[in-house]
Amino acid sequence: MSGIGVEAGAQAARSRALAVLRVRSRALAVAVLPAGAAVILLTGASTGHLVGPGWDAARWAVGVPAVLVLLAAAGVGLVVARARPAISPTVPVPEESAPDLYRMVRDLADRLEVPAPSAIALTPDCDSWLEDRAHSAHGPPPRPAPGRPAGPRTPVPPVLVIGSPFLWWMRVGELRAVLAPVIAGTGPSAHPDIAAARRFVRGLDAAVAVASAPGRRPPVRGLCAAVGWVARLLLRGCREHATQMERGVAAAAAERAQAVDYGLRIVAQEQVGLAYAGWDRLLTRVALPAWRMGRWPSRLDAGVVAALTELSRRDRLAEGFTSRLGERPACDLLEEPGAVDEAASLLAARLFHGGPTTPRADWAPVDWQAYPEEVVDRTWRVDAARLHRALDALGVRPSRHPGTPDPGGPTLARVLDHLTTGGTPPAEPAHPHEPLRPAPVRPGPRADGGGYSSQGSPASDDVTRSGGVGGRGMDADGEAEAEPGTDRSVALAARLTAELAREEAQALRAGKGAAGALQGPDSVAWAPGDPGLPPFPLQPHRTGRELLADHVTAMVCCAAVDTAGAVPALDWLDGPSLLLDGERAADLAPKVLTLIEDGDPGPLRDWLTAFGIRPEKPVRLV
Repeated sequence: MSGIGVEAGAQAARSRALAVLRVRSRALAVAVLPAGAAVILLTGASTGHLVGPGWDAARWAVGVPAVLVLLAAAGVGLVVARARPAISPTVPVPEESAPDLYRMVRDLADRLEVPAPSAIALTPDCDSWLEDRAHSAHGPPPRPAPGRPAGPRTPVPPVLVIGSPFLWWMRVGELRAVLAPVIAGTGPSAHPDIAAARRFVRGLDAAVAVASAPGRRPPVRGLCAAVGWVARLLLRGCREHATQMERGVAAAAAERAQAVDYGLRIVAQEQVGLAYAGWDRLLTRVALPAWRMGRWPSRLDAGVVAALTELSRRDRLAEGFTSRLGERPACDLLEEPGAVDEAASLLAARLFHGGPTTPRADWAPVDWQAYPEEVVDRTWRVDAARLHRALDALGVRPSRHPGTPDPGGPTLARVLDHLTTGGTPPAEPAHPHEPLRPAPVRPGPRADGGGYSSQGSPASDDVTRSGGVGGRGMDADGEAEAEPGTDRSVALAARLTAELAREEAQALRAGKGAAGALQGPDSVAWAPGDPGLPPFPLQPHRTGRELLADHVTAMVCCAAVDTAGAVPALDWLDGPSLLLDGERAADLAPKVLTLIEDGDPGPLRDWLTAFGIRPEKPVRLV
């Protein structure tokens, strides 16, 4: 360990902390300055030096504003001191549920010669940090570690927040190496000046949040606006110093951690990037479809291991990573890893999708074995039913093929005939006065390589860059350009967009009511005035062409399952997929796009014939 480097970083952090505290001192000086002038004038009058009508008027002119400024300063100070600083949503890990993990963290803190974190919590993200939760609004401080009594003036160490995917993918040694620089940050955090500066900045930030909260009456709203203006002014004054202070703390912590598992940390950092990639794909391509169906996978962290193992099987660059799986995983440091994984999975659903905080009838857990049946197959049939409702609204007649048991039933042939250029024109819409106006839709990620994704969309870079069926995309120069698509695909995509927008609006209204009923006095709303909105949505905008491709692909998958013996499946990297004869159907995307963009069903019909899929047979819908 380089003591000079550690001391330089800590000294830089302390100097910046003092600069932050000087901002606080200047603000206090400005607040008491009028009061000081009033005291001088009053003292002069009592001693007989400052007497006369002019001095009496001066005392009134200075004294009244001084009292008002003191009252305003006291109000701002009270709000800053009492405001509840924001904390990250985490899953607490009590010591009795992870004694080995606590022991490893304390041993690491002893080697680094820093205070041990006061507690450990998990977050459904690929990151780790220290979080100060010593504010009185967050409850009583955690008990100190055995053998480390905390005196009345000893600052409470921060809480160590660990990314839950790290515990399942990393080995024990790798986790120890990754956490060393994080735990080393408790040393500078214990310095009184740095702790005071952090409390001041967090208090200002919390005061801004309190002042910005909606739903107050006009007089109170005006007072809150004044408090918010003062808090923002102080934040601007100490922003640069606070940033440099945190950089100094990080530099000191990194320098101190050089002596602990430095060689292993280089290898572990590779696993951090790999875990991040696997976690991102698992959330966007596997978990998100389930969340939309009212199901939340209860073993997301275990799914990361499966996803990354599959990646190592496919990618030559990741071949060496599978040899690590024989070592002890870091999740063995937990007494009940399954229960912790379930809690982290539910928190991930709440964070990234805005789901309820507890399981209920319309929000149930699903395990990976039941995922293809409860999520994949149901998603396809819901999308196929929506597609046929849109066709009904457009007045499209059912396809009538002789020899079928239900000629008027929901068939793939009806979709093919309607989207085929030169076919029979559709009848007038069922509701001719209802506008076909596209609306923004929350999208589903798509599977690379052409598999079926979370909403059935075929994977295609063209789809990613598109602006929608008949819509307007952006070319390389940033100018709007018309996207390919027939008139029928334009109308059908618009109808689907409007239908899905209405469904999502209804679900959002229902979610707001349920979230308001479930939210307790100590719970934190995700957004001001809207507890049902997730703070980190995973859903970029989905265009009309993507939406139509999703639903046509879903109809094809339903026909394949009902008429050709295909089965829904889960691909760990690409999400929902279709298995035909035991192999994944990866060549469906371009054929669906040809039908949508050109009105040519030939390639898709040839594909259906090759696998024995009968488009004229009705399919089962939800």
